[in-house]
Amino acid sequence: MNLLLPFIAVLLGATASWLLKKPSAVRMKLLLAFSGAFLLSSVASHFLPEIYESGDHDMGIYLIAGVFIQIILEFFSKGAEHGHLHVHKEVKEFPYLLFGSLCLHAFLEGMPLQEHGGMVYGIAIHKIPIAFIFASFLWNNDIAKWKSVLILMFFAAMSPLGSLLAGELAFFETYMTPIKAIVAGVVLHVSTTLILESSEAHKFNLAKVMVMLMGAVLGFLV
Repeated sequence: MNLLLPFIAVLLGATASWLLKKPSAVRMKLLLAFSGAFLLSSVASHFLPEIYESGDHDMGIYLIAGVFIQIILEFFSKGAEHGHLHVHKEVKEFPYLLFGSLCLHAFLEGMPLQEHGGMVYGIAIHKIPIAFIFASFLWNNDIAKWKSVLILMFFAAMSPLGSLLAGELAFFETYMTPIKAIVAGVVLHVSTTLILESSEAHKFNLAKVMVMLMGAVLGFLV
């Protein structure tokens, strides 16, 4: 059931974008700050100890590789993983590279989740603003609503699909530690960027500090 949370989170974000149209910018930044702190805390308390538990220091290579993989993905996804989308409001053709980058990001995130209940909650929270901004982009462009729904459902299924395949295929099970290291690098990049981009000129007000502390504490406890 927990593995369905990222799927449900995408549906929630997409539904909210349809109903709210223009969300509060302040609330969106607080949600981004909370999810960034939660993810960062979860990686530090769950992923990193397990990655280095074997004593294989080569895992650092995969960790850094994950950071650079995410940087490359963001070149095509236009920053949607951070709750914003740097594209024109109206486009003539569907942005397949953007969509593919988001799906690959979601698939990678889902792969280690079958072994980590706490990370599932962090990823699910992280999905809500991503789904909100991506769904808003779809609703505001000349794309048939039924196609938009199918696109969002496909995107929502990516993380659970990554979890399912990682748990069923022996290949992924064999290389799960390097995969965790790569995903940790991806999440580390995303989470730190979320924290920094949720502030104005990199200054934190009391509300943002409080929600980040809450997210960090919950990340350690869950």
